[in-house]
Amino acid sequence: MRVSFQELLSASPVILGEGAVIERLRRSPDVQLDEYVVNSALIYQDAGRLALETICRQYLDIGQRFDLPLLISTPTWRAGKERIAAAGLAGRDLNGDNFRFLADLCSTYGDYARKVAICGLMSCRGDAYKPEEAMTEDKAEKFHTWQAEALVTSGVDVLLASTLPALSEAIGLARVFAATGLPYLISFVVRPEGTLLDGTPLHRAIDIIDTSVTPCPLAYLVNCTHTSAFHRAMLHATNSSQLVRERVIGLLANTAALTPEELNNSAELIEEDPELFGRRVAALHGELGMKLLGGCCGTDNRHIECLARNLSNPAIG
Repeated sequence: MRVSFQELLSASPVILGEGAVIERLRRSPDVQLDEYVVNSALIYQDAGRLALETICRQYLDIGQRFDLPLLISTPTWRAGKERIAAAGLAGRDLNGDNFRFLADLCSTYGDYARKVAICGLMSCRGDAYKPEEAMTEDKAEKFHTWQAEALVTSGVDVLLASTLPALSEAIGLARVFAATGLPYLISFVVRPEGTLLDGTPLHRAIDIIDTSVTPCPLAYLVNCTHTSAFHRAMLHATNSSQLVRERVIGLLANTAALTPEELNNSAELIEEDPELFGRRVAALHGELGMKLLGGCCGTDNRHIECLARNLSNPAIG
């Protein structure tokens, strides 16, 4: 049986995050991602399930090898009710089946499974790089409730709303998560200037959610953001604050030092040397006190292994 995520966070100096999943699957010749639910339906296909399992096991193996707690996400980034129906899967428990897929994998890791937390992954309804597509608070609350309840019913340890570009939909998601009673994390895409993609300063976004939603998020993350941009954002003189540095506990970093608009329009994968990535991301633990560190776009098992090696080095503590 796994430990609760709150206990894992409290007891662990640092937690390893997984690396990219969808992007790696997209480059696999044996996998066809669904137009609507992306990677969520792969568990129902032999080749797709094998490809997904291979990637997840790589991240689990790395965590076990370096004896680091691990946060791993259900393949449910686009598994809302609307998209499930459009994909012709309305009769399937897509969120529950994906949780059980991961839980079964974790159960094969013996004692190490107690150091693995499974988060129920959700995101915004529209394009994560286009804040103008973000839903209002009330519409987001109505839209996202079904999936959040499906993930909680399945048994996830914590909820995560990731790659959020705008405050309005983040507030709606936070309300939905708070109503479930499960601990939850909110993760933004940020600019080097210390703002969300909609221009909201980080300190304002966090203060508004913390004071308007009860219970407030367990913590905040940043994802799909390069280490250099994250570092600048966290230390920005006017758009960041001590509150930001206390409430943001981690980064799931991408490998491209591009703006979100440039990254969204890039036809090529921009990689960063895994050793350099590992050192730079791990350094955030000592420099800014980040406790949850992993990868996003451009990363694979090589990047996460280098990161884990650096995190397991006592010199970073």
